[in-house]
Amino acid sequence: MTESINTINTTPFSRIFKPKELEGYRKDLLSKNDPNGPKVLVCCGPGCQPSGSIEVAEELKKAVAEAGWNGKVIPQIKMTGCHGLCSKGPLVTIEPDGIFYQKVKPKDVSEIVEKTLLNGELIKRLEYKNPATKQTHSHTKDIPFYNRQTRLVLKNIGHIDPFDINDAIMRGAYSGLAKALSEMMPGQIISEVKASGLRGRGGAGFSTGVKWESCASYPGDRFIICNADEGDPGAFMDRALLEGDPHSVLEGMALAALAIGSERGYLYVRLEYPLAVKTLIQGIRQAEELGLLGKNIMGTGFNFELSISRGAGAFVCGESSALMSSLEGKVGRPRPKYIRSVEKGFRDSPSNLNNVETYANISDIILNGSKWYKDQGTEESAGTKVFSLTGNTYNIGLVEVPMGTSLREMVYEIGGGIPKKREFKAVQTGGPSGGCIPKQFLDTPVAFGSLAKVGSIMGSGGMIVLDEDNCMVEIARYFTHFLVEESCGQCTPCREGLIRMLEILNRITKGEGREGDIDTLEELGKFMTDFSLCGLGTSAGNPVLSTIKYFREEYEVHIQKKKCPAGVCKPLFNYSIDANECTGCGKCRLRCPVNAITGEKKKPHTINRELCIKCNECYKGCDFRSIMII
Repeated sequence: MTESINTINTTPFSRIFKPKELEGYRKDLLSKNDPNGPKVLVCCGPGCQPSGSIEVAEELKKAVAEAGWNGKVIPQIKMTGCHGLCSKGPLVTIEPDGIFYQKVKPKDVSEIVEKTLLNGELIKRLEYKNPATKQTHSHTKDIPFYNRQTRLVLKNIGHIDPFDINDAIMRGAYSGLAKALSEMMPGQIISEVKASGLRGRGGAGFSTGVKWESCASYPGDRFIICNADEGDPGAFMDRALLEGDPHSVLEGMALAALAIGSERGYLYVRLEYPLAVKTLIQGIRQAEELGLLGKNIMGTGFNFELSISRGAGAFVCGESSALMSSLEGKVGRPRPKYIRSVEKGFRDSPSNLNNVETYANISDIILNGSKWYKDQGTEESAGTKVFSLTGNTYNIGLVEVPMGTSLREMVYEIGGGIPKKREFKAVQTGGPSGGCIPKQFLDTPVAFGSLAKVGSIMGSGGMIVLDEDNCMVEIARYFTHFLVEESCGQCTPCREGLIRMLEILNRITKGEGREGDIDTLEELGKFMTDFSLCGLGTSAGNPVLSTIKYFREEYEVHIQKKKCPAGVCKPLFNYSIDANECTGCGKCRLRCPVNAITGEKKKPHTINRELCIKCNECYKGCDFRSIMII
């Protein structure tokens, strides 16, 4: 999605709304835009763009303009944010019927216009295929990935043009702010958020209402800060929200400012999110032009101005005090927590920091009430949670479910299960500071307390599915290496503990493990948990500690037998072909980049181990599971 392709209104709007006038404007917009009129929604999020979604949208615009509609309503073509099912893109949805097409190419466009838009026919090859039942589905309501979700935060993404504020207003944007300005006192806003049970979605899970109440109690110039420095490997929840529905976040920040008495806000956005920066710049500009942000909001005398700051990509700046230090132009390093940021944060002033998803919940809570929100989810974890579901599962993408949904439903219903008949091994939650949850805990509810009980955390919402082909020692090594690179180095337990851990894990994966290594890793992990300065260090041992707890035998096999059962650590395994299972299809031979596999058609093949570079291509490509790890 780029500014040259999207329709961006850069002309100043001619009216400033009073709070009670916004609903009239929304109804006026709806009257000019038939809600039942045909719309073709093309996912132009960063997952679909590389596969050609922008080209698909351009072809659709061209084909629709050239078609003869003979009195029929001409469909609107909208370029939207992420539709969610990232592994099947480019995605196209046709409303109001909810027709769903996947892996759409520009060459498919003429057929979509001719058959579906003009004649109401479905195109079988573009439909979603359920991996469990092998049935195809042409509508989102029939696809488990979608119908098992409860989309509150994501309700607008995939339905609106994120560069057009009117699209957002038609779906309720800024209605919560209008209600708060006209009907509520600041204390009432805080009480409603507090009663809702909303907990921070950035990882810590602290009560949002309690944080707001505390910040409002301290004197001085207060600041509202949004943490959009999403740094977990495999996480893209906040990115999708900012790119697909920026106004939900901007409105939430404005409501927080109204509640605690702030006139200044900052969005700290990861540098690697250029599209999110574009949507935010445009969103702030359009909201100011309508009097929904900036000076004298809706004519009430309430001022709230927003700025965007781009982080340099340091993972530690996801920690609140490090983020504020970076926002001030200093080195992003955490500080001790004996002084809280709600008292002395940014510029030594009372500062409220929440993450993107937390702010995106606020307007709905104000509009629908705390009881409505608390009825979603569980007693300890109210509402819904957005996850980026990745790893070894059929359906990879953006997911929103009520708190309390089981891991099993996430993996097998929404995710569609494990490809290539592989066995589920674990699910890693919480990013680099999270833990790996094995299959015996698949029925664990996704909630703050329940995940902690099995040795992991909610984190910001990353969820990586691991199967039998994943080596848990290598998983621990990968995350430890990431944290070594991202640690600020300020405190000794984290700085030295991580380096020592990585040294041991590197040795183990090379076949140089020693007796006592596992005990040393456990000791280091517990020491970092007890004595590190910030949340990065105190949770940095989780990947190692959880994998040792649940997969200790893998560590022992690596150390004692010098073998990697999953076939990941290259010095510790070889490939072989089971002659009884090999059909001689030749697929492995064709995939081998070094011609290490030989054999005649329909006869068992063999692997020359001297030539084999263990690239895994034959193993991944074998449909008969005849490639063995020995």
